[in-house]
Amino acid sequence: MKMSVLFDCTMCGKKARQAPPWKCKCGGILEVIQDLEALAGEIDDARDLFDSRLGSRVPPYSSGVWRFKELIHPTIALSQVITRGEGGTGLYSSTNVSSFAGSNLLLKHDGENPTASFKDRGMTVGISEAVRQGAKTVACASTGNTSSSLAAYAAIAGLHCKVFIPKGKISSGKLFQTIAYGAEVVQLEGNFDDAMRQVQLDAAQNGTYLLNSLNPWRIEGQKTVALEIFQQLEWKTPDWIALPAGNLGNTSAVGKAIVEAKKLGLIDRIPRIASVQATGANPFYSMWKNGSLQPTPVSEPHTIASAIQIGNPVSWKKAIGAIKNTNGVVTQVTDEEIIAAKRVIDSAGIGCEPASAASVAGTRKLVLEGVIDKSETVACILTGNLLKDPVIR
Repeated sequence: MKMSVLFDCTMCGKKARQAPPWKCKCGGILEVIQDLEALAGEIDDARDLFDSRLGSRVPPYSSGVWRFKELIHPTIALSQVITRGEGGTGLYSSTNVSSFAGSNLLLKHDGENPTASFKDRGMTVGISEAVRQGAKTVACASTGNTSSSLAAYAAIAGLHCKVFIPKGKISSGKLFQTIAYGAEVVQLEGNFDDAMRQVQLDAAQNGTYLLNSLNPWRIEGQKTVALEIFQQLEWKTPDWIALPAGNLGNTSAVGKAIVEAKKLGLIDRIPRIASVQATGANPFYSMWKNGSLQPTPVSEPHTIASAIQIGNPVSWKKAIGAIKNTNGVVTQVTDEEIIAAKRVIDSAGIGCEPASAASVAGTRKLVLEGVIDKSETVACILTGNLLKDPVIR
């Protein structure tokens, strides 16, 4: 299959065939533009192709990410793909959780990925691209899930891994994972945003390959959480997809997946996105509510949901596009609302880390406000495993 991709800068609008390591020369974030016309022209029925790989035992198509290779990274050689069989996570229903939220809920549990969070979807693609480019060292800033995922995939690929984390502000379980996988851990005073600034400086000075969600290939992998939902529903769509919002890579990715799937004819209608922030780390919500042109950073973000405790999200521009393209909404929930939702999810035998519960808490709030109708179906993405950040209340 002869296909290609373009890279589009969200800041200057420049398009290029060859991407810099992780961002445009102007400093803007890049986006991968897939050649959907070529894909539609060369595959008579993309649904049949993707469905034919369900249950495959042969890598990389045994992966729920690489099952969609033509829509994720069509040009990479199979020999360069680094995979742990990520994706393929469950889509659950629970009468108790639906009753709590006041709507028909489906729970897409990405805590079932190899390192127990959704980050593995983007990391398999990002690390594979690092291998393709001949990178020797990869790096990220993290509140925990990104670092453990990067460390695992870097170890498989035989790459040196550096992670920059805010000291004392990630869960011990996530830190243990990162260390166990052999990463070089750099602990910094401050918060995630301080770590994000430092890792970008390190990448610029030392040529390390940066793998936070501002890397466009990470977003391509993370798209597959939405594609899997559609496939699990036999290519029907829920009315809404609700998800936690921190650095906004997932909001960007889900929005991109929806638009591309509709253009390709995989789905017949556009589901709406509900992007949910914590009140103590809510720059994206404030931007959306006030109609601002860009978010005002929160200097000291604070929330029990440590995975979304981010005050200056790097992917906000892509994310606001995702909200507009899907007629979506942004909301915020308190820590008390997050814990209440988590308690219900946990007691249903499903379980999740606190940040994941924001999707259900946000859905409940939007139903009470009349934004989501009680008759509508909402697919809530649970981003991390229960044991990632143990909180009992």
